[in-house]
Amino acid sequence: MESFRTRLIHGWNAFTGSAGKDDGLLNNNIISSQDIGFVSTDNPSRVRLSMGSERSIISTVTNRIALDVASFDFQHVRLDQNGRYLETMAGPLTNCLTVEANKDQTGRAFIQDVVMSMFDEGVVAVIPIETSINPMLTNSYNVENMRTAKILEWMPNHIRVEVYNDRIGMKQSLIVPKDIVVIIANPLYAIMNEPNSTLKRLIRALNLLDITDEKNNSGKLDLIIQLPYTVKSEKRQLEAQERVKGISQQLEGSKYGVAYADSTERIVQLNRPVENNLLAKVQYLTNMFYNQLGMSENIFTGKATPAELQNYYDRTVEPIVTAIVDEIKRKFLTKTARTQGHSIMAFRDIFRLIPASELANLADVFSRNEIFSANDWRQILGRKPSDDPRANELSNKNMPEPKNVQTGVKTPTEKIEEPKELSKEEIQKAIAKLSDDLKKQTY
Repeated sequence: MESFRTRLIHGWNAFTGSAGKDDGLLNNNIISSQDIGFVSTDNPSRVRLSMGSERSIISTVTNRIALDVASFDFQHVRLDQNGRYLETMAGPLTNCLTVEANKDQTGRAFIQDVVMSMFDEGVVAVIPIETSINPMLTNSYNVENMRTAKILEWMPNHIRVEVYNDRIGMKQSLIVPKDIVVIIANPLYAIMNEPNSTLKRLIRALNLLDITDEKNNSGKLDLIIQLPYTVKSEKRQLEAQERVKGISQQLEGSKYGVAYADSTERIVQLNRPVENNLLAKVQYLTNMFYNQLGMSENIFTGKATPAELQNYYDRTVEPIVTAIVDEIKRKFLTKTARTQGHSIMAFRDIFRLIPASELANLADVFSRNEIFSANDWRQILGRKPSDDPRANELSNKNMPEPKNVQTGVKTPTEKIEEPKELSKEEIQKAIAKLSDDLKKQTY
C-alpha cells in the first residue's frame, strides 16, 4: 500500500489532476475543451446500418448472429506437427482479438462490429492502424491495433476504404494495398446481400407493410357525405364544400370528436382495413429466410432444442467464424510463421448452455476417461483451482491404484531410483568396514 507521502505527491484526481491541490491550472492529466478536437454527441466509430436493415426482425437476426460469433475466443496459437493446438501465443495480435482491438473497442466488441458491418455491406475490411514495422517495407510486423472499414472502391491491387481515425475523431478515406488488409466477404451473401435475395425481398415487403400501417393509422376519418341534393352545378359544389368544412370544424373543435348532421344526409365511413396479402407474404419470406440461414424462431425465444442449436451453429455461425479466421490467418501471419505452426483459431465454450444436472454426468465421463482433470472442471464451474497435486492429474479416481501381481502390494506411484554403481575405492572401504565390524563382534 502506498504511503501518505507517495499518495500526496503522485495522487491524481479526475477534477483537479492532483490529489489535494486545486490551483485552477491545467497539467498533463487534464485537457482543455479547446484541445479535445472533434466533438460528437454519438460515438462516430459505431457501426451504422444502411436504410432498411434496421427494420423489424432484420436487425434482431443480424445482431443475434453477431453476438454468437463474438462469443468465440479468437486467438493467435501455435500448432504441433500434426496440426493440433499446442499453446496460445502471447503477443499484440492475441491482445487485439481478446482484450483490446483499439482504444474504443474490446476484442469481443470488435468481432461483433466486423460481423454487423459484413452483413450490412456484404464485405468488410479490417485495417491495421498501428504496426511495429512499416508494412510497406516488410511483411514481418506485429499488428498493435485494428479497425473495421467500409470498402468504397476496388482496384487491381488496392482498395479505397472509409475508416474511423481516432486521432481526429472523424472517418477518413484511405487507399491501402490488399495484401495488408483483411477483406472478409459474407458467406451468406446470396441470401442477405444480393439485390433480389430473400432478405432484400423481406425488407421491401416490410417497408410496404409499414407504409400501409401508417396510412391506416394516420388519424383520418375517410368519410363520404351524401347530401340530399345533386352537386353537378358549381353553386351546389360550393355548398357541399362548405358543408364538409363545417363538419370538419365541428370534429376538430369538439372535445370528444362529436359532430351533427341533417336527417337527410347520409355519412359513410371508409377507414376500414383494406384486405391485402402483404402480411402473408412477410410471414412466408420470414420463414424462408430462417430456413435458408439454418435457424428458427426458437433461437431468439430460448426454446431451441439441442438439435436446433447444433444446426444453427453448424450452418450459420460456423461459416462466418471460419471466414474471419481464414482471412486473418492469411493476411496477418506470414508464410514463414504458418510453416512454423502459427495459426488463428476460434474456440467456443460448449459447456455454457448445458444445465448443471448434465454437467455432473459429463464431469464423471470426462474424468473417468482421463480427458479432463479436476482443476479443469473447477475452472469450467467458475471455482479457483485446488492446491492438491492430484487435482492436476489425468487419472480415474474411481479405479483403485494398480497392485503388484506377485506380492499384491500397491505399486507406489513414485518412481523407484535404481541402485548407484560404486567405485573400486568405495567397495574396498566398505569391505574393510565390514571386516572391522565382524572382529568387534563377540560370540
